[in-house]
Amino acid sequence: MQQFLSGQKALVTGGSKGIGLEIARALATSGADVAICSRSQKSLDQALVQLTSDSKEGPPAGRTVSHVADVSNSADVSRLFQFVDRELGALDILINNAGSGVFRPVSELTVEEWDRTIGTNLSGAFYCSREAVLRFRPKGGWIINISSLAGKNPFAGGAAYNASKFGLNGFSEALMLDHRHDNVRVSYIMPGSVDTEFNGHVQGEKSEWKIAPEDVAEIALDILRKPARTLVSRVEVRPSRPPKK
Repeated sequence: MQQFLSGQKALVTGGSKGIGLEIARALATSGADVAICSRSQKSLDQALVQLTSDSKEGPPAGRTVSHVADVSNSADVSRLFQFVDRELGALDILINNAGSGVFRPVSELTVEEWDRTIGTNLSGAFYCSREAVLRFRPKGGWIINISSLAGKNPFAGGAAYNASKFGLNGFSEALMLDHRHDNVRVSYIMPGSVDTEFNGHVQGEKSEWKIAPEDVAEIALDILRKPARTLVSRVEVRPSRPPKK
């Protein structure tokens, strides 16, 4: 079962760190050839070193490649998918993980911050999913969107982020209904607090109670293991013992 993705081609957006990096690692360890993207060449170079180095399970079975892209830019996304076509071949799996967040009251949000959050978290998923679906025909494929519990639980200071994740959840459901009979399976994962460097948090700093990025990666693998007759629509995951208020 460890190499159950052997021969599969996958793309992970925002794959240079955090959840995306761990999903890319899990896919490669399971045999897939994996492309990752990020807005930063430096972070991609660092990620590739981590992905290609030996771990306790040994070196990854799949090939890993990277490409600089801002998923909020549709032209960048088009170039990203052309790169994947050339380097890996026909895509089988898309993980829409790239994310951005600004957290403050609506009156303090700038137009640029709103556009960046919606553009990355929601429009980026649309741009990438559209490119992927066009390539999945007629063989089919998988799309897994990394959402958040913020997509169902609004909170003060979260207007832009909440809107993007509420939208991503609705987009994921509609995308599934549009293309389920094209053999395209769509799932989304809604984590709570994850121990990453998202929003300036220092990973591992007083956060042992949080979900580990590799836990989310394992959930993604569990979804991909399901037989063709079965679709996991969404997964909600939260820390089992958060601090008491």
